[in-house]
Parts: sequence; structure tokens; C-alpha cells
Amino acid sequence: MFVNPKNAHAELWDGPRTGVDGAKEIFGADEAFDNTRFPAYLTNALAANHVYMDSPSDIPTLLSNDASSSMISTGLKLKSIKPLRKMIQELRLVKSEYEIEVMKKSGRVSSKAFVEAIKWTQPGHSEAQLWAKLEYECRMRGSSMLAYVPVVAGGANALSMHYVRNDMLLNDGDLVLVDAGGEYNGYASDITRTWPVNGKFSDEQRELYQIVLNVNKACIKMCTEATGLSLNGIHNESVKLMRQELKQIGFPMNHWDLERTLYPHHVGHYLGLDVHDIYDITRSRKLQKNMVVTIEPGLYVPYDDRYPKKYQGIGIRIEDNIVIGTSEPYVLTANTPKEIIDIETCAQSS
Repeated sequence: MFVNPKNAHAELWDGPRTGVDGAKEIFGADEAFDNTRFPAYLTNALAANHVYMDSPSDIPTLLSNDASSSMISTGLKLKSIKPLRKMIQELRLVKSEYEIEVMKKSGRVSSKAFVEAIKWTQPGHSEAQLWAKLEYECRMRGSSMLAYVPVVAGGANALSMHYVRNDMLLNDGDLVLVDAGGEYNGYASDITRTWPVNGKFSDEQRELYQIVLNVNKACIKMCTEATGLSLNGIHNESVKLMRQELKQIGFPMNHWDLERTLYPHHVGHYLGLDVHDIYDITRSRKLQKNMVVTIEPGLYVPYDDRYPKKYQGIGIRIEDNIVIGTSEPYVLTANTPKEIIDIETCAQSS
């Protein structure tokens, strides 16, 4: 490890440093050095047959731009530098039992925060206040922060996938879509729930919500090694299921309407230390035990007369975090209400 050395003046202003000795004593490093020695160390390391590192342009670095450019070009000519990122992502793809336990705790913390947020919601509150309530509840239960900037989208704001302004009032009769999660011991939760601001689904909201819930639950059952599916495979199944459900309530269905407009995003992604974890690994890889993924089907009906008018302006997404099992999935976010009766009971119990 290369670390900042002890420095009394710097520590007076910025707080204590571990220092070189502390890196070994506290963090168990085999070797530790003053970080000013890193450029010289790397120069010598480039003489090795294999050096694994990523481009300093992509990550924080102890090298100056000039020094890094010179050293990297030298290493590439010698063919000693090999990319590190893909190797690390392979190690992160399948979680250890300890990691699974941490992610269970992360899921429980965020789930309880959602329960409190649902109970607190009422017309006249703002999206910003709901964001603050959710973050407060996550932090009070042990999260260090929210894992990402949340989506708190009332009414038609939910038609924008990445709506993060979160500054409008919540109106009576609207739904609110919240995509958020706490970070616990470095591991992210990523939950989406959609609930009525006034605590009661309208008939139209209830119909669309049940469709998304049916697809969510069907896709979660596919999250096992035994199915032989990948995330891409589950996504394809989710599209088929969504099309069947929408046809039954009178939506005109063609390939482009569904995947370009009504359900334009993927059903899920890998989850772990980052929200969208291990982004270099394809979602076409077959699922393995102890991978962790999200399952998040959604429906977003624009103000467009191609679609039944009574459903226009409604956006719904339901997202859970799943540990892949051999023959049964484990839902990390099972304590977050999602059945209609549970959401209404929770919303009306404030």
C-alpha cells in the first residue's frame, strides 16, 4: 500500500492519518510505503513480466499526467501492462457468504426505510421532503449514505426514467415512484416502489400496478442456476409477459411500442459495491449461485392517444434485489411492501 505519511500539521486540519506503520498494523498490508515513492516503484515494476493496472485517466492516481503517460507508453511497448479492471470485476461477480450477509443487512435497512417513507407520504408533501425522509431513515438504521441520487417522481414525472430533480409537490390522486437505496458497509441496495400519494390506488393505477407486479414476481422466480438463463434471457421473458398482460386490458401491442416507449429499459443489472456493478461483464452470461442482480420491470404510459386515455400519465416500476440460488432465489428486499393490500395498509397506517 502507498499511503500519506504521518504529518502533524496536516492532521491538525484534516484529521489523523493511518501512516505507513498503521497501514501494516491496522489494515494488514504486507508492505506499505510513503506515497511519494510510488512513481519510482512503478518504474521498477514495469520490468516485471506482468503488471496489472488500469489507465490512470480512468481512476484516481498518484502519478502526474506527464509521468503516467511516459510510464504507460513504456509499459505498453514492453507489453508488461495488462488491464486490471476486468479481473477485479470477475472477482466481484459472485459474492462470498460474508458479502451476502452484508447485502442482507443492507436490504433490511433500506426496506425499513421504505416502509417509513410510505407511511409518511401524503398530499402536499414535496418530492424533496420524501427524499429527505428516506435518507434519514436509511442513515438512522446504519447506512452511511444513499447509494445513488434517488428518483422521487410524483405523477407524470415517473415517465422520465432518470428524473432526479425531485422538487415538485406530491398531489392527491397521483402515484409516486421512488427508486432509492442505502449503502451499508460499502454495499448498495437498489429498490423501487410505486405507491399512491393518498394511500389508495385508483382502479386504473391498480390494473397497471398488478401487471408490473405479476411480471416482477415471475421474473424473480427465474433467478436461479437451474433455469440456465442470463439477465438478457430474463429480460426477453419479461417483455413477452408484459405484452401478454397489456393485450388483456386493451393496449395495442407491437414490438416498438412496448420496448421503445412503454417498457424501454432492461429488466435488471448486477448489484454489489456499485449500484450498476461490474459494468464490463455482459448481461448475456448465465446466472450463477451467489450473483446478485436487480429485477425491475416497469410501465410508463405517455400522453399519447395510441394508448387508452385512462392510463395515460401513469408510471410504475417495481424493483427488488435478488441473490441467485441453485433452485430458489433469495429476495434481499422482501421486507419492502409491494402487494397492493400491503402498500395500502402501510400507507394508511401513519
